[in-house]
Amino acid sequence: MKTIGIAGGGQLGRMLAEAAHVLGFKIVVLDPTPGSPAGQVADEQIVGDYKDGAMLRALAEKSDFLTYEIESVNADVLEELSTKMPVNPSPKTLGIIKDKLTQKRFLQEHGIPVAEFSDDVEHFGYPYILKARSGGFDGRGNALVEKAEALQAAQEKLKGAPAYAERVVPFEKELAIVAARTAKGEMQIFPLVETMHKNHICHMVLAPAPVSKEVAQKAHDLAQKVLASFDGAGVFAIEMFLANGEVLVNEVAPRVHNSGHFTIEACHASQFEQHIRAISGMPLGNSSMKVPAAVMINILGERSGTAEPRGVEEAEKIEGVKVHIYGKMETRPERKMGHLTAVADTLEEAKEKAEKARALISI
Repeated sequence: MKTIGIAGGGQLGRMLAEAAHVLGFKIVVLDPTPGSPAGQVADEQIVGDYKDGAMLRALAEKSDFLTYEIESVNADVLEELSTKMPVNPSPKTLGIIKDKLTQKRFLQEHGIPVAEFSDDVEHFGYPYILKARSGGFDGRGNALVEKAEALQAAQEKLKGAPAYAERVVPFEKELAIVAARTAKGEMQIFPLVETMHKNHICHMVLAPAPVSKEVAQKAHDLAQKVLASFDGAGVFAIEMFLANGEVLVNEVAPRVHNSGHFTIEACHASQFEQHIRAISGMPLGNSSMKVPAAVMINILGERSGTAEPRGVEEAEKIEGVKVHIYGKMETRPERKMGHLTAVADTLEEAKEKAEKARALISI
């Protein structure tokens, strides 16, 4: 039995581990938190920092294939390990993507439309967005600068991290596509979704996105172009803006992604299954939806303290609803503690079921 090593033990690693077990793989996880969400379901957890070279090498010693669920993993050590074993997505690709300014330049050089950006934080008129080049997630690396006096506060919010400026895009919708590719270049692209945010955190995902066929095709073609630009196998998430009928790429993540959680219940092969297939050299599954519509809602923490999930059984009594709780021991405001997906014949029906189910759950 082959073993897959995962750097990072959060909820993404947990769902990757669950998918890998179904496909017949063993899983070893590297994460600094004992009993991490992924460690709870893995065959073994190494307790250690995934930025630590020695720890990554220890993970590699136990693995036939190596992957990661978080961009802050040590890309230089993964590059070194890739000369001895399959490491995917490519550490070279990770090195490009984890620095968001480098990523933007790369996309622009490959003819992929992106919002205007500059490494000069005073390049644009106001307002503009100040973005940390690395480390930001769930909006924590972004700060809106509406006037000159606001720049210092924005820099303080980013804790002085290296940053760049991006012009504000007057978008109509935020969209996303999750797509998988093998080392040989075979691709499977999941349906386009609309992502809805609160406080810069993804709150709800609508699948398929309620857009025209023309917009969906533009996004699909763009995803294909993005995937073809990068090296390596695995799942990539492409976040986009719809503005004036055109689709722009916002950011790319070289991993499974929050916008693709709906695929577990709604697609023939989930994003997690596709990732395991891609990095291990298996043929990809079918990414199309097996239901007409699905809505995913994130279950975020609302207080600080010990996690006490309640209402899950009641929520799952609603037809078409499935709840995923991530096994995090501590809850805090806006921490991702789980998600739920509702499937139905229409988006309206799925949204109604999802919101009804979410109202029953506390954590």
